[in-house]
Amino acid sequence: MRAGAARAVRAAAALLTLAALGHTLWNGVVEGGTALAFGVLIGIGELARSDHRDAAGAVPAEDRRPAPLGSAGALAYALLGRAAGQPTHHGVLQVVAVVVAAALVGIVPHIARGHGPAFDHVARRVLTVAFAAVCFQPLYNSGRLEGRVGQGPYLVLFLVLLLGLTALCDAVLAAALAGARTGRPYCSLLRDELRAPAGIGSAICATGLVMALGTAVAGLWALPVFSVPLLLTQMSFHRITAVRTTYRQTITSLARATEIAGCTRPGHSRRVASLSCAVGRELGLSERELTVLEYAALMHDIGQLSLVDPVPAGATARLPAAEARRIAVLGGEVARQTGVPPEVAVVVERQADPYREQPVAARIVRAVNAYDDLCGGEGHPGGSLAALERLRLGTGRDFQPEVVECLARVLAGDGRTGVGPLPPG
Repeated sequence: MRAGAARAVRAAAALLTLAALGHTLWNGVVEGGTALAFGVLIGIGELARSDHRDAAGAVPAEDRRPAPLGSAGALAYALLGRAAGQPTHHGVLQVVAVVVAAALVGIVPHIARGHGPAFDHVARRVLTVAFAAVCFQPLYNSGRLEGRVGQGPYLVLFLVLLLGLTALCDAVLAAALAGARTGRPYCSLLRDELRAPAGIGSAICATGLVMALGTAVAGLWALPVFSVPLLLTQMSFHRITAVRTTYRQTITSLARATEIAGCTRPGHSRRVASLSCAVGRELGLSERELTVLEYAALMHDIGQLSLVDPVPAGATARLPAAEARRIAVLGGEVARQTGVPPEVAVVVERQADPYREQPVAARIVRAVNAYDDLCGGEGHPGGSLAALERLRLGTGRDFQPEVVECLARVLAGDGRTGVGPLPPG
């Protein structure tokens, strides 16, 4: 079902692109100067797009719109009804053609460096811009919109509402494409996408609106003038993203201290963090909750650094409840001293509590940590199926049944059930 929705989105974008390019080539470009100006703006926006990527080579979730200036320029062209006081006559298909052509030119250098955007990003851009143009251009060019709302504040209100619907359309498309790619629940993905406009998405929509209105009055000179604030905003978001990346790397390095000290097996914290995030996505956690979960999973054993005698093989799941709880509390105190968000420290210190008293992230970390400990460095005698069975036997008090079953589904989906522990690192 998810794959079918994603294929439908891509096919619709491809057909619309072919129709737009064919129509424009056949009939020529209307008002070429205006089209060229917006095309240059969109192309520059794509050239200035963020190339920041995580260790896996993907654009991180916090940088969801890597070409804000190009997106704002595309929206402005879709909502352009006048230029320097004169009516425009480019239609919906020309809007799509100019956006696609300019975007393709702008991403060529990124493709040459091996950092080109995925086709899904381009498909979203095409369909989102087409939606805005379809809702505005026919109404404005026919005179019905101006006859009903005029050129005053009611037109601005109409455009604001239209941008809200456009943002909703983009979120629906993004969630559908991400669902097919990651397999996460659609509602969780849609919630994350709807939260995104609170950041740079708001700046994109506002800049696109101001560009369209400014061009209507002042002409094409409004484009470079109103591009500057968005470029500064984009630079600020890039700095924030870089800080977050450095912060994540710092926590990862700190988590390795238990391995270097010989308190835990090599790769244990990374395995627990990776599998915990997979379980969290399956359970529908938001991006913010997944970040807290990842940090807590990386640091879940840091309390062992306070012990005089290390736990054999670092397997805290095999300790008595009181000792495991003491280590967890020590870990929470150490985590607070490192300056991590308070909710991360709470998850670390409560991972040994009965699951009914734990936050969801702590339930996940406890179950995944126990699974990795039970598999052990040499593999569980009965394989991972036996380790999962041990977890199921503890669902009365220690492990939430839904988390254990979700862990089993994730392992089965990765083809790991019955083949021993997760691979190191």
